[in-house]
Amino acid sequence: MALQIGIIGTGWFSKVHADILSNMDGVQVAAFVGTSQEKAARAVQGYASAKAYSNTEQMLDETKPDAVYICVPPFAHGEIESQLVQRGIPFLVEKPLGTNLATPRQILHGVKKAGLMTSAGYHFRYTDAAMKAAEMLESRKIGMALGYWMGDMPQVYWWRQQEGSGGQFIEQTTHMVDLLRCLLGEVDEVYAAFAHRAMKDIHEGVTVHDVGTATLKLRSGAVATISNTCMLPESDKVGLTIYTEQGVIDIQPDKLIVKEKGRLTEIRNAANPYLRENEAFIHGLRTGDASGILSTYEDAVKTMEVTDAALRSAESGVPVKVGE
Repeated sequence: MALQIGIIGTGWFSKVHADILSNMDGVQVAAFVGTSQEKAARAVQGYASAKAYSNTEQMLDETKPDAVYICVPPFAHGEIESQLVQRGIPFLVEKPLGTNLATPRQILHGVKKAGLMTSAGYHFRYTDAAMKAAEMLESRKIGMALGYWMGDMPQVYWWRQQEGSGGQFIEQTTHMVDLLRCLLGEVDEVYAAFAHRAMKDIHEGVTVHDVGTATLKLRSGAVATISNTCMLPESDKVGLTIYTEQGVIDIQPDKLIVKEKGRLTEIRNAANPYLRENEAFIHGLRTGDASGILSTYEDAVKTMEVTDAALRSAESGVPVKVGE
């Protein structure tokens, strides 16, 4: 019997996952759930076995999926996960887990109680660049890191609203925060400054900050700064640069650049991180072996504790302890 997968959401990420899943042996995309029947009907085109739904509960009742992929905007999380937890259905969820910590913490309690297998869409962890960096850092002393997500403002209404996306640090820059945690360990304290500079005057209804910087104290004693902006006319750069006693390890979306002892080495990503992410989750569903899943829901909550602390620090003007 092929594994039956339901997908909630009809955006770009839903299709990324659906295309990968539909090319796997013994896996069937069983359904799409959209905010309207029309959106769901458009999403199922090209996936012969998939049915269209505008209601999650109805999809779960009729399809009885083995697992569900949640690819919805930050504000839409909560009720979907609660239904899956109640029914004991494993899920892969795209980041972030919400616009604030209250909902993810509640969901996590249910996930742990049910012993559910979960995965969170922090695909940078699955890149060759991140994996090679992790290997190299085992024999190096990490001093500090600089992270950045410098780009333009996504052209969707909910992203511009604080209550819709949670803001850039929570919605986008979370990838760099997660990569930092993955490679450098846990963050204890955050001090951040965010500001409104240009986008309120350019677009209507903008309530998110368009520039921000956060300084992070790590449990290891290392320090980091992660900055972001969404006020540029086009994407500039995304990445995490780590400074060690042996040189610089620079992780970019498509490659790793290592600068040590006058030598520069470039390692390009060869494998598709989204494919790796899906293979790890599907393997876990089939075998019960979740060791290949590099970010669980519980781990993703820890990343959100850091991004939430940054927002609270920016709003209050004082350092915030992570997890409090």
